[in-house]
Amino acid sequence: MRVPVLAPDGLPLMPTKPSRARRWLREGKAKVVCNDLGIFQIQLIECPRTTNTQPIAVGIDPGKLYTGVGVQSKLFTLWLAHLQLPFQTVKDRMSRRSKMRRSRRGRRINRKVAFKLRAHREKRFDNRKKRKIPPSIKANRELELRVIKELSLIYPITTIVYEVVKAAGDKGFSPVMVGQKWMCENLNAYAEVKQLEGWQTANIRQQLGLYKQKHSKCDAIPATHAVDGVALACSAFIKYSMVDSQSMRWIGEVKITPAPFTVIRRPPVSRRQLHLMLPSKGGKRRKYGGTVTRHGFRKGDYVKATKGKKTFFGWVSGDTETQVSVSDFNWERLGHCSKNKVQLLRRNTGLIVLSTRKLLNLMVLNHQI
Repeated sequence: MRVPVLAPDGLPLMPTKPSRARRWLREGKAKVVCNDLGIFQIQLIECPRTTNTQPIAVGIDPGKLYTGVGVQSKLFTLWLAHLQLPFQTVKDRMSRRSKMRRSRRGRRINRKVAFKLRAHREKRFDNRKKRKIPPSIKANRELELRVIKELSLIYPITTIVYEVVKAAGDKGFSPVMVGQKWMCENLNAYAEVKQLEGWQTANIRQQLGLYKQKHSKCDAIPATHAVDGVALACSAFIKYSMVDSQSMRWIGEVKITPAPFTVIRRPPVSRRQLHLMLPSKGGKRRKYGGTVTRHGFRKGDYVKATKGKKTFFGWVSGDTETQVSVSDFNWERLGHCSKNKVQLLRRNTGLIVLSTRKLLNLMVLNHQI
């Protein structure tokens, strides 16, 4: 394990050993700083003698519902992540919004008059050019970009390896293909971007001796998607190449080590809506959606709550007149607590982060290639 280090001016430096980080904290040479990914990190008080860094690569294995991320240096695996993408949530909400729009337009048309006299609005522009990325796909890519942005503030990233999909023949169409070019263009703002195909990722993973779970890909474990992120990151240090005119073999050196594993998702907060799906009695519509509560908390805030003799930690998911609703990582309600017994720990960052307290191994044969 390695602890990320920042210079006094916020510049990311090479991670250090936990024992050295503890000594710096004990001697007052460093302080603990927070980040949106829940990674333990320190910042030096005084300028170090040198700011030299070594190559650090980030591997991204994108998907439709889940994405794996791995941060790797030549000698250590630094961080693993499993992203739960908002694809299905955004898709359902866009479909619901379309139905609500059609119902509103249908109500304002007087069908008792002739068709040519009805209040049909002319189109304002040609909305059939299909040049935009679908909202569900864009939401996936924006979550990945958010994680990379935070990682660039924690580690001195030099390379980003992104897996691209090329569906051909009778394999059909893959939603993961949409927006790949747009994603790579945005990643260029953080580091040099390299692209690999799926079969290349599989070859590297097999050479490293990493185990991948092919079934139950929804499991939030490193063996489902994060393992591919590590394999992609390792491609920045090793490659299968020709050594002479008659032979080829793997060239380079990298070492896989146990690393912290984190599960990340967006808070499934309902945005404020103009109308509910169905009007209530009397034509009045109750308040629905939004992130602001009546007690000074925001939906998605990480809090400590007490209910009776039970104390638990969770995220604010709603409110009543006198209580605050607190939910767990899966957005399942833990309980309604009095507003006076809820303590704010961290404001909503747009991410729900579930970090493991122990290092997880990728079931790899630790060896140098």
